[in-house]
Amino acid sequence: MPSTAMVGLGLRREMLTEFCQLTPPQIEFFEVAPENWMTLGGKYGRQFKQLTEQHPFFCHGLSLSIGSPAPLDTHFVQNIKRFLDSHQIKVYSEHLSYCSGEGHMYDLMPIPFTDEAVIHTAKRIKQVEDILERPFILENVSFYAAPGAQMTEEAFVNAVLAEADCKLLLDVNNIYVNSINHQYDAQQFLASMPTERIAYLHIAGHYQEDIDLMVDTHGADIIDPVWTLLQSCYEIHGVHPTLLERDFNIPPTEILLAEINQIHTYQQQAKDALKVRKA
Repeated sequence: MPSTAMVGLGLRREMLTEFCQLTPPQIEFFEVAPENWMTLGGKYGRQFKQLTEQHPFFCHGLSLSIGSPAPLDTHFVQNIKRFLDSHQIKVYSEHLSYCSGEGHMYDLMPIPFTDEAVIHTAKRIKQVEDILERPFILENVSFYAAPGAQMTEEAFVNAVLAEADCKLLLDVNNIYVNSINHQYDAQQFLASMPTERIAYLHIAGHYQEDIDLMVDTHGADIIDPVWTLLQSCYEIHGVHPTLLERDFNIPPTEILLAEINQIHTYQQQAKDALKVRKA
């Protein structure tokens, strides 16, 4: 992984021309969903290649469906490997969910929190790692129902990480969203995540549909409780590369930079506090 104190942005096609001309130095890496870029050619393809040659890139998949009961789509995984290889991208993450039945979808469905699902998912993670020849990084996801659950989300995430011996993409906003929707302590969940497995972090905004219902949209500004959770994450687990996700309602770059700069500030504060403790 690159330096721990890095801040990145999810790249969208509408950003390509601007960032090919000038990428603000506060944006230290980009993240893309390979499904949205693998078949891109023409002007977009050339612009994307320019950026991957100039900046670190992470890939965050949308439709691998790691927890699906259907056979793993190895052809799809091989296409991802070709894409990663062609752009020399070493970091690949995916969601702890499934999204395939007949074909691939982008709707992330919850995997039943069971021992059987732990073993099944871990085997598929190792299969993907063998094809990609890269470590698999697994993201904790937002979910709105837990069918057939035999354990908590916290126990399930930890069990899959341990069984697969893989890294974690810790999504801070998903912890907050789930803590409201399922009425658990976000700080306690955060503290229970294995520090040694964290590869990088996501932070984003969401939509409040009701007082006890949050929807993970990546379409709004980050709210104060999520900022507070990010600060706690740095205090508990140390500083890790952190990506700002914004998928729609995308404001001008100077507005996005305000949130990116806030992340930089919290990272520096956490590093300074650590120096004081060690002094």
